[in-house]
Amino acid sequence: MKNIANFATSSLLVSVASAQVVQWDIQRRGGPAPRLSRRADGSVEEVITNEKTRGGYFATCSVGTPAQDLTLQLDTGSSDIWVPANSASVCESSLEGEGCTLGSYDYASSSTSEVINQEFKISYVDGSYSQGDYISETFGIGNVKLENMTMGLGLDTDIAYGLVGVGYALNEASVSQTRELYNNLPIVMRDEGHIATNAYSLWLNDLDASKGNILFGGIDTDKYMGDLIRVSIQQDSQTENFTSFQVQLTSLEAHSSSGDDALSSSSFPIPVVLDSGTTFSYLPQDLAEEVWREVGAEYTIVANDGSGVPLISCDLADSKGYFSFGFGGDGGPVIKVGMDELVIPSGTLNGQAVCQFGIQNFSGDPFLLGDTFLRSAYVVYDLENNEIGLAPTDFNATTSKIVAFPSQGAQIPSSTPAPSQDAANSGPSSAPNYSASKGFKDLSSSGSSGSGGSGSSGGSDGPDSAGSLAPALDFTQLIVMGASLGLMMFGSGMFLLF
Repeated sequence: MKNIANFATSSLLVSVASAQVVQWDIQRRGGPAPRLSRRADGSVEEVITNEKTRGGYFATCSVGTPAQDLTLQLDTGSSDIWVPANSASVCESSLEGEGCTLGSYDYASSSTSEVINQEFKISYVDGSYSQGDYISETFGIGNVKLENMTMGLGLDTDIAYGLVGVGYALNEASVSQTRELYNNLPIVMRDEGHIATNAYSLWLNDLDASKGNILFGGIDTDKYMGDLIRVSIQQDSQTENFTSFQVQLTSLEAHSSSGDDALSSSSFPIPVVLDSGTTFSYLPQDLAEEVWREVGAEYTIVANDGSGVPLISCDLADSKGYFSFGFGGDGGPVIKVGMDELVIPSGTLNGQAVCQFGIQNFSGDPFLLGDTFLRSAYVVYDLENNEIGLAPTDFNATTSKIVAFPSQGAQIPSSTPAPSQDAANSGPSSAPNYSASKGFKDLSSSGSSGSGGSGSSGGSDGPDSAGSLAPALDFTQLIVMGASLGLMMFGSGMFLLF
């Protein structure tokens, strides 16, 4: 799960929408204050809450008849709605700050509830889980009621809130349990005419922003800059099915006042999943180490098994340096991610405030680009055409121009395809290995990442190669570190274990 870091809370307010779109707006504040509404033109708006204490984006929805309000985590990386039952032991805690403070569901109090089967079961990499029944129930988004919505009921769970997964149906938990699919939330919204096609766009805005949104069934052309460019979603290599929002990262460059570095990796093109349910971003070991050297991040051991995290001076959040993430080769979308989005306050270590660096290492694909990347991008998830649209975000945009998808299967409005992505996705990146003498090192007080090791950062004054390499993290190590220090937040969808 992703609820292991100590962050400030926030919430969301309503903005504008147009016909056949559903928009969930994000606004930072001290705590949730949901307001729901439906516009006269037939579009639907709903408040969601950016709950940094739990890690993720939350929506206040209604379940059952009469309606019971629950605040559920919205996740592009998973595909089921599930809610905690009020009888679950995790919801019965009387301790302050514990229990299901975001709401729980009373099955017996609803006149529209119906048990489908007892096969709901889902677990996560940190050992948390939820299991119980699949039910059919009324599910409310604003004033729109979706009848007979299939969802999981967590009768036995150690997670104090539920989730709203909006990924591919093939990623539903039921696939591993019963080999059966059902129509999940985006499909039902499409089939009932609330949106024209199974697609939505994501605008998280910057780390300290007051406002952002997730828009189902359309795009907002005032929320990004430049061109919206489409890249293909990659099929699962084993099943050849579309199960996650995996695209190919074909280049990564570092830019600072002292020059530019094109970073290299034996893994290019790199399969990465764009997942709003993951707070940090995770790249291959060799590439992560190059990134750390550029910024002077220091890999610090924080657990007895040798696990660690890259820590960085919190002052570097004010740096003007940035990284450029390229997709689809020449002419493909390029997203610039500034240091202010990558230096993440993460609590205390040995009595001192610490910041984690937002790009971390991982042991195997698929790799993940989470919120530390996604805040800098305007992302359109098109599940009908299996494409992702990307453009640089327009931070703190104050105007809105929503364009709805005109029909089922229509391509992303105002977008063009990456012209050379087929060639770029088929083999190693051909990005030139140009470099400056320092890259980001002028931004570091120490001038050395401390992680050591050899590498091809391009600079002649890199860290001492006699040091020991930072070990690649695996799921077990992530769990240990999260339990030890409370510094980490993880995505839900890509870490499902059935």
